[in-house]
Amino acid sequence: MIDFNNIKEPYFIGEIGINHNGDLQIAKKLIDAVYSCGWHCAKFQKRNPDVAVPEKQKGIKRDTPWGRMTYIDYKYKVEFGKNEYDHINQYCKQKPMHWSLSVWDLDSLEFFVQYDDLPFIKIPSAMVTNNELVKASAQTGYPILMSTGMSTLKEIDKAVELLEQHAKSYAIMHCNSSYPTKNEELNLNVIPMLKERYNCTVGYSGHEYDLEPTVIAAVLGAKIIERHITISHKMWGTDQKASLEVHAMDMLKKRIQDIDIMLGDQVKDITESEKPIREKLRG
Repeated sequence: MIDFNNIKEPYFIGEIGINHNGDLQIAKKLIDAVYSCGWHCAKFQKRNPDVAVPEKQKGIKRDTPWGRMTYIDYKYKVEFGKNEYDHINQYCKQKPMHWSLSVWDLDSLEFFVQYDDLPFIKIPSAMVTNNELVKASAQTGYPILMSTGMSTLKEIDKAVELLEQHAKSYAIMHCNSSYPTKNEELNLNVIPMLKERYNCTVGYSGHEYDLEPTVIAAVLGAKIIERHITISHKMWGTDQKASLEVHAMDMLKKRIQDIDIMLGDQVKDITESEKPIREKLRG
């Protein structure tokens, strides 16, 4: 498990979500990408579609690679079950590397806790106001990572209050839930505000096209970096275009990994490399 109160270097999460399109082999390729790029965790999403999908959405027809079907049938089509996650669990252990899940309902939380060595539980932005799920997740003893997209400060305050009361460790993620997020809606200055308001570790879950906003988020103090990942933007699915392909994952890690070193400690001093230059130019 991760102690979110004691993160020294940026922690990178590759959000696979449902970009595997229900195909375990695609999921394994994305896990390989997370590992080969030096990221720390591959994350998936777990739902009971009957519970998590709003009633008004269930019967809506949708064109998919598997034919035209209702939205609820599509959600079941791409949902991994115990066989797939048992395989993912073993596959990640062999590397070794972390994997985890976002839980969207109490059934999925119950599913999660059977894997007793996962690093954290993720509460997705959509569930910030689900007080029962937030509280129950915190009471498992797992560290909690909570995204804050499409949420008011009042809603976040309530969720953080529950985490303070019940969670062993937690961190919150600044996030905008539109895919992709427009630059003018990123509002990255919220990151230091959240750090000051809640006095906890803050991360960034980005849904923009580019890498620069995520790098800026790290400069502003985000200690956990989460981006959706994909094998190709051309794959079918609503999240694919706002996801990072493998080469971009590698680029982002390299751009962020030395930020703390570059920022330094706020002490203005003469560096060792400057001393001979100073002696030469000033005597």
